[in-house]
Amino acid sequence: MYPSDITDKEWSILAPFVVQGKMGRPRKHEIQKIINGIRYVMKSGCQWRLSPKDFPPWQTVYDYYLRWRKNGKWQGIHDTLVKQVREKAGKKPAPTVGTIRQSICKDCTKRGFKGYDAGKKVKGRKRHITTDTIGLVLSCNVHSAGIQDRDGAKAVLAQAKTKYPTIVKFFADGGYAGALQIWCFLTLKTLLAIAHKIVDIGFKAIPKRWIVERTFLLV
Repeated sequence: MYPSDITDKEWSILAPFVVQGKMGRPRKHEIQKIINGIRYVMKSGCQWRLSPKDFPPWQTVYDYYLRWRKNGKWQGIHDTLVKQVREKAGKKPAPTVGTIRQSICKDCTKRGFKGYDAGKKVKGRKRHITTDTIGLVLSCNVHSAGIQDRDGAKAVLAQAKTKYPTIVKFFADGGYAGALQIWCFLTLKTLLAIAHKIVDIGFKAIPKRWIVERTFLLV
């Protein structure tokens, strides 16, 4: 057992999405163990080939991860669960308001794409995400830290609007003000509202903006 292993409650929710159909050969390895292997690598950050031997062969685990990423199964599971969680929270399945934020992941390795953010003086990658009003991720994009926030935001905003045409407004911080607001209105037919900081009162969570920042702390 590892801390990253899927719990019985989680498995009861996930199982219907990954049950094997009537066609094809029976699976050689239990799908729950394969998923535990994927979760171990995602949580620990180790290389696939260094995963513990009590999981199925790493080639098999990686094959399932890659195949499901390419055929959209992971995305389908995520989107379905987002709708179910929203309904359980008493909201409509599709959101009408979103929030957007980025965070920089410092990365000095030689492999992969990365860049340098002159403002924050950090070399690495940026993670751009949009969330709904309860913090569920609607869309995400990873790109070089050298790309300005306003430019990197376009792809993730468009992705969220395409997936959820019901969205009429996004909230963002001051770094997204200006030309991106005009682009968002003209291209996506959606408002991009800036949630400004509240000054001279000490620390206080900024309405709407704290939601997406909390999500970054949880992922």
